Amino acid sequence: METPTYNNVHNRFKLNGFSLDRDDLCRIAYSYIKEGEAYEKPVGMFILDWFDQNDYIEMTTSGTTGAPKKIKVDKQSMVNSALSTGDFFELEPGNRVLHCLPAQYVAGKMMLVRGFILGLDIDFVEPTSTPLERNDQTYDFGAMVPLQVQHSLDKLPQIKKLIIGGAKVSSALTKELVEIPTEIYETYGMTETITHIAAKKVGEEAFKVLPNITVSEDERHCLVINAPRISVETIVTNDVVKILNDQEFIWLGRIDNVINSGGVKLFPEQIEEKLSHKINRRFFVASRESEELGEMLVLAVEGDPYVIDDQAFGDLGKYEKPKVVLFVPKFSETSTGKVLRAESLESVS
Repeated sequence: METPTYNNVHNRFKLNGFSLDRDDLCRIAYSYIKEGEAYEKPVGMFILDWFDQNDYIEMTTSGTTGAPKKIKVDKQSMVNSALSTGDFFELEPGNRVLHCLPAQYVAGKMMLVRGFILGLDIDFVEPTSTPLERNDQTYDFGAMVPLQVQHSLDKLPQIKKLIIGGAKVSSALTKELVEIPTEIYETYGMTETITHIAAKKVGEEAFKVLPNITVSEDERHCLVINAPRISVETIVTNDVVKILNDQEFIWLGRIDNVINSGGVKLFPEQIEEKLSHKINRRFFVASRESEELGEMLVLAVEGDPYVIDDQAFGDLGKYEKPKVVLFVPKFSETSTGKVLRAESLESVS
């Protein structure tokens, strides 16, 4: 079967109940930009960019593989990514899909591309923290960030298959999700990989890559992604992983977050996982310089100081218990809500 191109719009594609072809979409795009709500304007701008004369889309990276920067993403690669997602999650033309992600970021753009290419029936709603509020529709597929999932637990059975991305799913949230009948996946990806390149069912340990992708590790034990249909270049990440085979890996943490305390390598993300259901505020684990240890493990908690019961640290290993607890009035964060660890710590130095 011939691979669709970015000029195609599948004849089963719908947006908010309306069957739309390329010309219809461009007309709607103009009305979104001119008269639409704030969340609709980026949809209009993306649609016009998608159907312009260029064979690429400009996007800003998330900073996963380095400092955030503008990159040109090949439109046909985005089509190939959509096809891989369709294969992996067994999406079919006419499937009803909830789109509740902001369209200015890659995940939101790719939901639209999947609709165009796979012929999905997309219900696009405002990307709030409670996207299923006052919504009793049922969906075959949907995508959310962990915050949206946390605020939609009682409504998730309305979605048959759900993918979660944008941030790690905590062990506390995982415990709640495994009890829900929805088929739920945590995804792994970044702007450079045109959203996710791997997924795992919540509760499972290893990520499995999508079709036509293989993985390996470099000398730092960081993930290396070979996805020729998505990126001409091999993508080297700063994510420390355990490779099981060329299609499966276990994510351990970010190499730029690894703490060397007295010769012991500590992964903040793994410690945070153990603390996730013991501390009921936003927090993170980081390091500060120490003459004795080189780096000293510290716990940063958002908000006013309070006494943390020592039992909260009961699941931590000998070297994993923080030496100091710092209270930060308000964490610094990116426009997408990711906590900026170094900047947050600087505010209490």
